[in-house]
Amino acid sequence: MTRQELFEKAKTLPLLPGVYIIRDKNDEIIYIGKAKELRKRVSQYFKEGAEHLPKVQKMVDNAFSFDVIVTNSEFEALTLECSQIKLHSPKYNILLKDDKGYNFIKISKEPFPRITAEFQVLDDSKYLGPYMSSFAVREMVATAQQIFRLPTCNRVFPRDFGKERPCLNFHIKKCMGLCRGKISQQDYNDIIDSAVKFIKQDTDKIIEVLQQNMEEAAEELNFEKAALIRDQINAINKLSAGQNVVNDSLQSHDFIAVAGSGKNCCVAVLRFRQGRLMDKKEHVFFGEENMEDVRDEFLVQFYSTEQPPKNVLLDAMPMDEDIVEYIRLQSKTKVNVGYVQKGENLKIIKMAYTNAVERLARESGRLDKSQRFLDELANMLGLPEAPHTIESYDISNWGDGTSVAGMVVFEDGKPKKSGYRTFKMRTVAGTDDYASMQETLSRRVSEFEKGAQGQFGVKPDVIFLDGGKGQLSSVLEILAGTAFRDVPVFGMVKDSKHRTRAMVGKDGEIAIAMHKGIFKFVTEIQDEVHRFSIEYQRRNRKSKSYAVTLTKVPGIGEKKAENLMRKFKTVANVKAAEMNDLIEAEGISYKDARNIYYYFHDEEGNLK
Repeated sequence: MTRQELFEKAKTLPLLPGVYIIRDKNDEIIYIGKAKELRKRVSQYFKEGAEHLPKVQKMVDNAFSFDVIVTNSEFEALTLECSQIKLHSPKYNILLKDDKGYNFIKISKEPFPRITAEFQVLDDSKYLGPYMSSFAVREMVATAQQIFRLPTCNRVFPRDFGKERPCLNFHIKKCMGLCRGKISQQDYNDIIDSAVKFIKQDTDKIIEVLQQNMEEAAEELNFEKAALIRDQINAINKLSAGQNVVNDSLQSHDFIAVAGSGKNCCVAVLRFRQGRLMDKKEHVFFGEENMEDVRDEFLVQFYSTEQPPKNVLLDAMPMDEDIVEYIRLQSKTKVNVGYVQKGENLKIIKMAYTNAVERLARESGRLDKSQRFLDELANMLGLPEAPHTIESYDISNWGDGTSVAGMVVFEDGKPKKSGYRTFKMRTVAGTDDYASMQETLSRRVSEFEKGAQGQFGVKPDVIFLDGGKGQLSSVLEILAGTAFRDVPVFGMVKDSKHRTRAMVGKDGEIAIAMHKGIFKFVTEIQDEVHRFSIEYQRRNRKSKSYAVTLTKVPGIGEKKAENLMRKFKTVANVKAAEMNDLIEAEGISYKDARNIYYYFHDEEGNLK
């Protein structure tokens, strides 16, 4: 339908509340909205000479048809709009994309464990979680490390006891100085247990146990241990006092502020639970310059997936009064939604606003350099708008017939290394780049369709393949009929000097050599995905070669060798390990440990 035809159709709509659904020429839903009066609202889009914001104008230009659903009330329209947006994720709606994924706190499985923040479960160590907030995980780990003066260096214990002088952290009392070798394994593990309890917020119990341990250490004249425990108690009390003074009333509060800069907006959320700032969320919306609209749509979408706390405090009330009621209905308990104007809470609202402003400043700094190239790239490739998320894939083959794939992610023109992923071929036998790329993309889109978290839960704006027309055809074939069927795909074609000379799409090749900015950008992507896939393949081969070394030990097969490498990381660490340490590896018996130790040591215990 033409714009005039759409306008004429809109004039026939009733003056009733409801939801309107706009589709493009491919019958894909591109926008979903609600209206107090359907006729007036929908007509505004298609009226000749009407002025719209750039993003709205793009939506109107791509509109081909629309449907409406009449509701009994404005509130019912709001609820229906939210559910439909969640179901269809229309291109031109404000969408919350959370790529944080799950986060964990790891207590490593070794004689002297470390506490670290991790994005995934990597081994058989002890893990706390999962947590949805990476901010909360990092804060909990950092606080525990600070209070209990845990080592944060790369030294391996007990291997590195006494090999070097203690670092600066020990001298400024930020580390207990485990490297000196003066703290027993049992005492250290007791400290780790206390740190874990602290992370779980069992503060009163921790102080009670620590007080008892300090008194016992003093009675045994172990004054160094007693002093260490005393410092831990003081640190916990100081932290608790600070929380009681500043945040004692903030048991269940969200503070939300919106900032705008140019054509972009950012919403910052500070989440307080049990007197502590437990999470910080920032959502940036590119091409959205109306802060009031952003605030309204954000609140509806955010609290459709997040449980509202008892208090939702805002920098300004939403324009649509129904949104307040919608938030309240998302919780079984009473929810207070308010506008902060004064007092201590205003300071926190200002802190949220400052975080939003700073995030926009960081984004603007990046966009100023790369946006021009992204705009040029979109124009050259015929994309509807500059791509926010680019995924690129490369296949790496080796002479033994094995293949792996690397996936790199560029977000707003910059590498997003937290989104990088690797694939080992499961179904492809031998060297077959086309089949390997098909398997890789098939698995990628399958993860998205299953509702994966993290990067696999993000739908890219465009996909680049390291390859030509053949690679492109094989991937388009596999993506047809999937959730990625509308994602543009291009191959990066190389010249005789292994440099990218052109992009190939379904309509043919597009030369890029004459466009220096685009040429440099595409080459950077191609080099990065090639480097990443090669690096992954080399790690695999290196690990296999190490395993071969260990399988020379009597009684050690491939499986046991893999378990040893998983625990000790390198063959050198296996060689240097004591028998008691070797036994801790999965599947390693006392006999195995004895065979390994004497294979690498002489009768006097020296390495051969």
